[in-house]
Amino acid sequence: MTQARQAPGRPQVTGFFDKRTFSIQYVVADPATKACAVIDPVLDFDPKSGGTATRSADEILRFIEREGLRIEWILDTHPHADHFSAAGYMKDRTGAPTGIGERVTDVQKLWQGIYNLEGCCPADGSQWDRLFADGDTFRIGDLAVEVMFTPGHTLASVAYLIGDAVFVHDTLFMPDGGTARADFPGGSARDLWRSIQRILALPDGVRVFTGHDYQPGGREPRWESTVGLQKRENIHLTQATTEESFVALREARDRTLAMPKLILHALQVNIRGGRLPEPEEDGRRYLKIPLDAFPDAAWDD
Repeated sequence: MTQARQAPGRPQVTGFFDKRTFSIQYVVADPATKACAVIDPVLDFDPKSGGTATRSADEILRFIEREGLRIEWILDTHPHADHFSAAGYMKDRTGAPTGIGERVTDVQKLWQGIYNLEGCCPADGSQWDRLFADGDTFRIGDLAVEVMFTPGHTLASVAYLIGDAVFVHDTLFMPDGGTARADFPGGSARDLWRSIQRILALPDGVRVFTGHDYQPGGREPRWESTVGLQKRENIHLTQATTEESFVALREARDRTLAMPKLILHALQVNIRGGRLPEPEEDGRRYLKIPLDAFPDAAWDD
């Protein structure tokens, strides 16, 4: 399922909804130059069979080719806990550089400890071509991009402000979905509040594109709002209007949430820049699942 928005002088944004993980992948294009970036592409994974596939990423690549676009960047907003990143696959297919926030190195170190993976891959961010610091700028064609460090959901989360559009990953959902959880290792509800306030300080007309939509009430998936709409209608921000009340609300809600089904599968791939583990002597690749790593986590009954 896709949606597209285009207007003169603004980025053209096309969202691709992944039903398995409720995540949205984006192609952000400069209509004037036909340059584009892909944000948060998904590598398909079936936990029941252990199968991987590239259907979602290939759909995006076909769209880019069909529209006559030229891919200049493959961007992750953070190391995802609920799906595999297809950044590595897309780089292999297109040669386009990859990028993520520079604090990904902290996430790599944290999760290498959880997986006992020391020595398997360097925790220096070298799996990406560029590590972005807060305030860094670059271009997609003639479009200026500013990187905003927005921790809380993870240690490394960044948002990308591209013209009149901001891609906020799992910081804000659609207004009827509220805000992202902040209880993963390295997460912080207080940091999340401050990151949200930074996003809400943008002009009211800035378009907000979120990284997931869980379809509250069974409605059709949506992923575009505005800063003004988030201020007026976000169900968590209108209920908790101060930092302390938000932290209390977010932490209480997080205690009731089970861990994402793919978190232990996905992080060991995503701290490698979307690369699967190297094949072992039998030619097969294996994931490593730490048992009882989160003994206090809620169970998904």
